[in-house]
Amino acid sequence: MATYDTSLIKTASVARGTTAFHFRKPEGFIYEPGQTISMILPKADDAQGASQKHTFSLVSAPYQDDLCVATRMRDSEFKRALGALKPGAAFQFSGPYGKLTLPAQTQRPIVLIAGGIGITPYMSMLQHTTHEKLEHKLLLLYSNRNPDDAAFLDTLQTLVAHNPNVHMQATMTALQGAAWSGMTAPLDASTIKNATSSLHEPIYYLVGAPGMVEALTDALRGLGVNDDDIRSEGFYGY
Repeated sequence: MATYDTSLIKTASVARGTTAFHFRKPEGFIYEPGQTISMILPKADDAQGASQKHTFSLVSAPYQDDLCVATRMRDSEFKRALGALKPGAAFQFSGPYGKLTLPAQTQRPIVLIAGGIGITPYMSMLQHTTHEKLEHKLLLLYSNRNPDDAAFLDTLQTLVAHNPNVHMQATMTALQGAAWSGMTAPLDASTIKNATSSLHEPIYYLVGAPGMVEALTDALRGLGVNDDDIRSEGFYGY
């Protein structure tokens, strides 16, 4: 896979403890919404010689002029090195990788299920389908502990308002006094069944923590969903 040179344009906070990194899109780099890259930072090795690379889903859509990834800023050697980058800092990435992309067919609805930072590949898909005026019917089920933790929530609400083919049900499962008038139930077999009851033979995408992905895969199987209609990706180390 090709390796590209790039540089940081800017950073932005997109939720509590979550930062988006915007960087230059090299000439000739082509990707599909939902794909990932492997970022390579200088001096990112820890004392045990861990890899300098980290895989991220692209938040940006192909039509946009720059590239963007977003991540929870955990206390790791790589995340500290990433967080220390200043605008103009040079680094490399390789890619694109992954097959968690939109199908060519648009007849069957698609249910996008995201836990926390698992929203990132869906941001690329939703921005792409809205910009290109594609006919995919998309339902996003997005779970967070509270609104402050929900990355890109405002952007998603704007996309829903401008694209009649996109619908969203966001749920906050640990409000602890935060203002929220929407769903508070956890994503499980019951909430998924209720949210999708009107959809005919949907395809399900699952992205989030590995435990969540495993549990919801089992839940979908329990609802009679065929494995061929479940596409998933577990996020490790986020």
